[in-house]
Amino acid sequence: MNTIQVDRHNGVVEVTLDRPAKKNAMNGEMIDELRVAFAEIAESTPDDRVVVITGSGGAFCSGADLTGRTPGVPPLVGMRNVGQACLALRSLPQPTIAKVVGPALGAGLNLALACDFVVASDTARLCEIFVKRGLTVDFGGSWLLPRLVGERKAKELVFFGESVDAAAAVEMGLINRALPVEEIDAFVATWASQSASGPSLALAACKRLLDQSYAVSLAEAVEAEARSQVASFGSADAVEALAAFMEKRPPVFRGL
Repeated sequence: MNTIQVDRHNGVVEVTLDRPAKKNAMNGEMIDELRVAFAEIAESTPDDRVVVITGSGGAFCSGADLTGRTPGVPPLVGMRNVGQACLALRSLPQPTIAKVVGPALGAGLNLALACDFVVASDTARLCEIFVKRGLTVDFGGSWLLPRLVGERKAKELVFFGESVDAAAAVEMGLINRALPVEEIDAFVATWASQSASGPSLALAACKRLLDQSYAVSLAEAVEAEARSQVASFGSADAVEALAAFMEKRPPVFRGL
């Protein structure tokens, strides 16, 4: 990997965007490496139990590197690769957390929003900057934004391309938490540790049920819940949770 770093520790996979001289702007190579990394994480279950995405050098991601197109790759193919990176991230069974420090612009912001949780520092600058570059929204933003903040607010964010700080982003439901920059590492580490020690099969099933909720009827949702719950009852983690409850001790989940 030339543009990202992938580190593993105690079930936590940290994916760091690593082009600090470009404020971690995404070029074609980074998009390809993200797709490969997400595919590897998806296949490594249950060893990888939670994913944290962040950036190096005091920035999350300044968006697309408009000078970094891969030679010989047709523009539509390149943009479809961007979409595939978004889909690969969204389809991960593990909980995903974006840790945002500094700018998260355009595709960089939508990369963060594609995660299950977004925690941003008070130094974060969040912006759907596309129209200010004469461009249209990508990396799943047209799908993600209305679901997070509603259609009218999504249009405001996209049409005007104005920056918002972390506190305002929390208030509108765009992100989960806004923290002082000196506190964000410890907070995300705590959430990641809690997720990594949780019942990974149940968490993956809950994630799947919630993610598909907009595409199904209530009747279909409760049927999916029933099938998922029956599978959960038969898991080793559910047996362990009941035993731990009876024995008055914390459960030790193994993702089985």
